[in-house]
Amino acid sequence: MTASKKKPRSERSKPSAFWPLAAVVVPLVSYFAKIEIRGRENLPAQGAYVLGPNHYSEFDPLIVAVAVWRLGRQPRFMAKESLFRVPVLGWALRATGMIPVARSSSASAAKETLRHSEELVEHGRGVIVYPEGTLTRDPDLWPMRGKSGAARLALAGEIELIPMAQWGTQEIMGRYQKGLKLWPPRKPVQVLIGKPIDLSDLRARANEGAAITEATERLMAAVTALLEELRGEKAPAERWNPSAHGQKETGRLES
Repeated sequence: MTASKKKPRSERSKPSAFWPLAAVVVPLVSYFAKIEIRGRENLPAQGAYVLGPNHYSEFDPLIVAVAVWRLGRQPRFMAKESLFRVPVLGWALRATGMIPVARSSSASAAKETLRHSEELVEHGRGVIVYPEGTLTRDPDLWPMRGKSGAARLALAGEIELIPMAQWGTQEIMGRYQKGLKLWPPRKPVQVLIGKPIDLSDLRARANEGAAITEATERLMAAVTALLEELRGEKAPAERWNPSAHGQKETGRLES
């Protein structure tokens, strides 16, 4: 009799600092949100990946983290380097393998990107990078102009770049809102994960600005298309550019 192949253990099943965090975060998020996940097959069960979601609420990271956790992966984010120096929080970020982002010269940033890419591949980890860098400034919550961090990371290590959109979180915590909407509980939130973006024609030019810009544009176009599907409507023909509207571009995930 042929022995049946064992299903590989999910990353979530490995003992880690994520376990106690998940014991608190998952029930909390489940009170506020009933998450429906589509496109599950597009998030690899093993190996490195860069996941690029849309971002319009301070509650978004919890939705994304729980969705990724439910799919068997450990949700790691890019976070400002300064946060790693905060007592307790810094320990939690390091213990869960979050990736620090420092504001530095382009040459130094390129080396850091390459190092982080190599580590993701070596350990078979994924990372969540908000390609907009901060909450969208678009008045109707559509994705705005993207930044290069997610694309740089994916190109540097030949890692899959995966678009993601979620919708419904604004009913839990609106953009710039100070508190949560406690009632009614379990508001529906839809998560849609897209197919990895084809970057094969850009890999040989991974360090060129034009290739990084093109990869970023492909990611933002894919994220926008996913959100259009969730919302059942078309996004504006031109993505919101904060600089063109006199808005300061700041955020915790700039790169």
